[in-house]
Amino acid sequence: MTDLKITIIQSNIHWESKEANLLMFSQKINTITESTDLIVLPEMFTTCFSMSPKKFAEPVNGATVNWMRAKAKEKNCTITGSFICEENGKYYNRLIWMNADGTYSTYDKRHLFRMANEDSHYSSGKEKIIVELKGWKICPLICYDLRFPVWSRRKPEADFDLLIFVANWPEVRSYPWKTLLLARAIENQCYVAGLNRIGNDGNEMLHSGDSSVINPKGLIISKIKPHEESIETVTLNYAELIEFRKAFPAVLDADDFEIKN
Repeated sequence: MTDLKITIIQSNIHWESKEANLLMFSQKINTITESTDLIVLPEMFTTCFSMSPKKFAEPVNGATVNWMRAKAKEKNCTITGSFICEENGKYYNRLIWMNADGTYSTYDKRHLFRMANEDSHYSSGKEKIIVELKGWKICPLICYDLRFPVWSRRKPEADFDLLIFVANWPEVRSYPWKTLLLARAIENQCYVAGLNRIGNDGNEMLHSGDSSVINPKGLIISKIKPHEESIETVTLNYAELIEFRKAFPAVLDADDFEIKN
């Protein structure tokens, strides 16, 4: 199995301005000169964490997904991030996993952040996804999902090598963000990539970023700094992952459980 190169873009986001954000992220993606397998964008990267889905939602075949398809083809890699999607009269915080060939998978955020009334404006997803890239199994999730370890637990029937969390996670709760990313890596014996935005949003909520890539032992292997606009590409070593799991097979003693929707 080959190693995997992932690029995380820690960025400010223009409040509720899709055109400005698509232009900005196009410019940032265009600066990536080294080869990469995956580019990770923040949660709701076209609008920020907006509670105005009626105003900003678009269908899954709309401008944002078409933009992701074009950029993935242009960079010959996969691109992921979430946006406000409308489907059958309902609104979703929907992650798109866009492949270079134009095919894609979707994940709707399951855990909606009630403290910001997200649950009053959006519908919850029911199924998580496991996607494959260069033979790696990857589970992409969204922000508040990070607080619920059962949802992100690695099981034999839902095995994965990498967990990804895209987020708009405020600085005031940066300690839980950083701590829980480490916990998810350690308990699942997998790589974890947490990509968060920086800057103030339209509610004057400050975001520090604190994005990181963590190895299965719980060690941070990225160098990105908080509060800084930054693009970093990190190589994930598959051989090290497998060797560690064989040497310390804690998953064999894991509790069995069933998630009910």
